[in-house]
Formats: sequence, structure tokens, C-alpha cells
Amino acid sequence: MPADIILHNAKIATNGVPSFVEAIAIQDDKISAAGTNDEIIRLGGPATKVIDGKSRTVIPGLNDSHMHPIRGGLNYNMELRWDGVPSLADALRLLKEQAARTPPPQWVRVIGGWTEFQFAERRMPTLEEINAAAPDTPVFVLHLYDRAWLNGAALRAVGYTKDTPDPPGGEIQRDKQGNPTGLLIARPNAMILYSTLAKGPKLSPTDQMNSTRQFMRELNRFGITSVIDAGGGFQNYPDDYGVINELHRRGELTVRFAYNLFTQKPKEELADFQRWTGMTKPGEGDDFYRMNGGGEMLVFSAADFEDFLEPRPEMPVVMEDELQAVIRHLVENRWPFRLHATYDETISRALKIYEEVNGEVPFNGLHWFFDHCETISDRNIERIKALGGGIAVQDRMAFQGEYFVDRYGAKQAQRTPPIRRMLELGVPVGAGTDATRVSSYNPFVSLYWLITGKTVGGTVLYPESNRLDLLEALRLYTVGSSWFSTEESKKGSLVPGQLADLSVLSADYFSIPEEQIKHLESVLTIVGGRVVFGAGEFEGLGPPPLPISPDWSPVKTHGGYAPQGVAQMRQQQCGHAHAPGAKTHRWVLSESGLWSLGCDCFAF
Repeated sequence: MPADIILHNAKIATNGVPSFVEAIAIQDDKISAAGTNDEIIRLGGPATKVIDGKSRTVIPGLNDSHMHPIRGGLNYNMELRWDGVPSLADALRLLKEQAARTPPPQWVRVIGGWTEFQFAERRMPTLEEINAAAPDTPVFVLHLYDRAWLNGAALRAVGYTKDTPDPPGGEIQRDKQGNPTGLLIARPNAMILYSTLAKGPKLSPTDQMNSTRQFMRELNRFGITSVIDAGGGFQNYPDDYGVINELHRRGELTVRFAYNLFTQKPKEELADFQRWTGMTKPGEGDDFYRMNGGGEMLVFSAADFEDFLEPRPEMPVVMEDELQAVIRHLVENRWPFRLHATYDETISRALKIYEEVNGEVPFNGLHWFFDHCETISDRNIERIKALGGGIAVQDRMAFQGEYFVDRYGAKQAQRTPPIRRMLELGVPVGAGTDATRVSSYNPFVSLYWLITGKTVGGTVLYPESNRLDLLEALRLYTVGSSWFSTEESKKGSLVPGQLADLSVLSADYFSIPEEQIKHLESVLTIVGGRVVFGAGEFEGLGPPPLPISPDWSPVKTHGGYAPQGVAQMRQQQCGHAHAPGAKTHRWVLSESGLWSLGCDCFAF
């Protein structure tokens, strides 16, 4: 059969043998052949779509092994992204402009994906600055898992007063008269942040559909073709899965989803999993949308939030009994599972339970794993290996490495996490971001962190011995992540028989300076042999952008990840319709690695 699609004249990284080819052929939704231009062109027929790669670099579709895209999609159109914004001044201008556009009773939400170390000013906003930017529209700004700022209008909207008690593990900061200032602090439990955010208005079901499709397109813009959804706070199953189910039914998913079920109420975790094992099973679905297992919250008593501004939390004594009951039930029902675990002390206690359960109900190749593992010891990596488990790592340290160094020292930070040791011991490792409420969803920021060992603010965390080379990092984000959804035989490589998921990059990942890796994007993204995104010279191959709803959505004006949004804002301020990248709006990279946006006709 002639190929459906041929992509030729490109530098194609296969993650197979040979490592690079010039061309590939796609039949149905899979790679049917890979080789030289001449070899593959011969496989075409009259109906074959032939795509000239224009000598660009092509990589397998990126697969984020830990993020929260189902919840993120429901909210994306409501959120003002500070991801990648180069200065606090720009961020506050974005906030001010969006506050003026947002109608009552809606809020302006800045939900994770940023750190003060990305800003030229190297500091966070103040409550005074936020209130000045938005005196009347409710504003909620979330920073990692440690704090949130609410302006005066948001405080009134949520009803916090001097009589509102502090919740367990959280603090409502107060002035000398006992009135809330607007700063909420996790001490160290982030529930105060999540529960307050949940008080805000939601999008309508129609707008949630649009929002999820816009978020998928944004992920496609960065070459993401697969994600493993780790559940999340206030993401109830099956209630909050209606939108993603409907988009799947319509055939409108442009990203492949494998989702884990995340329990929501302390002391009811076992009951949740007992109910869910009677409703569904791992692998149920298809290659675009499938159930993956339990976690990352298995029991609340084992959740050690990674707020490095606070001391390490001690897990309660009930952790072992509660965790053992859940693990036994999951293993008996052959459910893969994952557990959020930042600290080695928590991992040690969990592994003891796993080993005890395995002695009675063998895991026998079940794909189970820990998430995060910033301070895991070599001994516990060995124990994970012995039980056949894996470790999903994320670039959370790229956003809060400076906090870790301040508390524990630069030497301790060199192994946060010890990825090289994990690979040496043969433990499956998958890469990701933990987006959207902690890190950014941009996978190239995560790849930059894996390769350079640097935070987004430029702090060097890791010695060369704990960094990865370009191919190793790419494999973790492709082949590596596929293990975590039990799909390693289906995706991650551009070799015959695997799913035709790929990205054509804006620049050569393998030769550009390391500092430019975090600014890569995709100019052509293909999922299952279908073009889902095109830009630049490939724009005509992809579907046109969807109209964005509601009309006041920050995405409609600012887009998602900067510099796109900042460039648009600068255009509005100077009054000239300059295209991003034009001479009048130019990005300048400083020696420290910070980007700034200049405009020849606007003084700033």
C-alpha cells in the first residue's frame, strides 16, 4: 500500500537504529518505514501527501509523564499565564490589562508556571502592586505550592474576614488589627490555596470544551503529543471528566491522554478505590484516551508537599495502615499506581509497605512508580528497582531550586533528584513538568533543566555527573515516559510499527546553544498521522486556530506561554501592529540568560 504521508528532507531523530534518518513514511496512524530520501520517496503513490521538512529537525512526539491537563484544560481560557514572562513589570502590565477586560463576577487568575527568578527584577509582586493593577476586579495569583495573593476585591469575593479561622496546615496572613491582608500561605499544606481558588466562578460547559481544545493546541505548539494525567485536587471522577469524554467521543482530541484517578477526601481513599475498581479498569479506552491506574494521591496521610520554604513535613503515624490497605486493594485488582513523594523519608516508609504487600500479593510486573523523588537515596532507588517500579521526574527544581539551596545547601541540591543514578541502576525514568499549578507546561524548559542542570533563573544546581546529554534527555521525554502508561511498545520512537507522533522543531535541538533550548517550539506537529498544528512555512498544513471563548479570555489577547503574550501586549501599548520578532519588537538574550523585549517606538 502506498504511504498516506511522506516526510522527507529532514533530520529525523528516531530513538531507534539508525539514530537519524532523512525521511519517514506513515500508513494509517503508524510509521511504516524510515530511511533515506530516495528509499522513502519510492513508497509514495498518487494520493500520498508529501511534506518537505526543509532540512529541519524532527523528534518523536513529546510525552509528559506527569502533568494535570484535564483539570488544566477546563480552566485554561480563564487563566492569565506568566510562564516565560521576562520581567515583573511586564507581568503586572498583563495583569492590569486583563483586569480591565474581565467582566463581573469573573476573576483574573494567574495559576502557577512562574517564579520570581525568571523576572529581571528577581522578586515577587507585592499586594500593593496587585491592588494597584486591579483595584476592582478579583485577582488570584498562585505561586507554586507555597502562597497565593488575593487583592481586596478577591478577599471580598471569597468572604475572608478577621473572624475566618486558619485552616489546618495553612495561614491567612493578617495585619495588626487581625484583618486578612490578602496573602495565603501553605504551612506546608496547599489545601488553603486550592480550596480558595475553587471558590471562583467556572466556565460554562461550552466554554470548557473550547478551553480544553485551546489547551491541547497550546501543547501541540510545543510538540507534545501525549500526556499522563496525574489527577489533582478538586478533580473528581467521573464528574469532572465529562468534557474530555465528549471531546474523545467527537474525535477532537489532538493529544493522547492516559489518566490516573486521584482520591479527594481524607479517610475515604480506600472507599474511592473500591468503588472505582468496580467501574473501570486500567487500559480501558483506546490509544487516544485510556485509564491508567490510581494516584498520585493514594492516601492523604502520605502526601508530603514540596514547599521548600517550609521544613520537611513529618507524615502521621496512620500513614502505614492507610497506605497498606489501598496498595493491597490496587495490587489485588492489578491496578498500576503512582504516589507523590518528595522526600526520602516518605519514600522509605512507603517502600516498607510495598515490600510487605509484595510478599503476600506479588506485584509481578505491575507498572507502579513514585513521582518527584527530589531527595531519594541510592538505597531506595535500589529497592524500587527490586520491586520493578519506576520514577517519574519533573522540573519542579527549575522553579524552586533556589529555595532548596537556601534551606539545605548547594551540596544537597546536586542530587535533586539523582537522575543519573536512577538510569545507572536501570530504573525506568520518565520526564515531565507537573504543570500547570507548579511548573510551566513548556517541555523545552524541562529539557533545558535536564541538560544544563540550571533553574529558569540561571542557578546551576547539578554537576556534570548528574546532567543528561541531548539524546538522553529526549529519550526520557519520549521512550522513557511511555513506560509509565504501559505503552512502551507503541510510542516514543519513529520506527516502523510505532504510532506516528512527531514534531518538526523551530530550530535544531541538537546544535543550538543550550540557552536556546528552552525557547524551542514546534512548527509542525503530527499525532497518529494527522497534522494537528502548523506554524510558519507549515501553517497551511495544520488546522486553523479555533475561535476563543469567552470573549474576555486572557488567551484571546495574550496567548499562552510568553514571549507571544508579551509581544502582543507591547504592540498594544506602542500602538503599532508589529509582528512578534520584527525589528521593532525584538527579543534580546542577556549574558545571564534572561530575555527582554525591546521596542524601537516605545520607551519602557
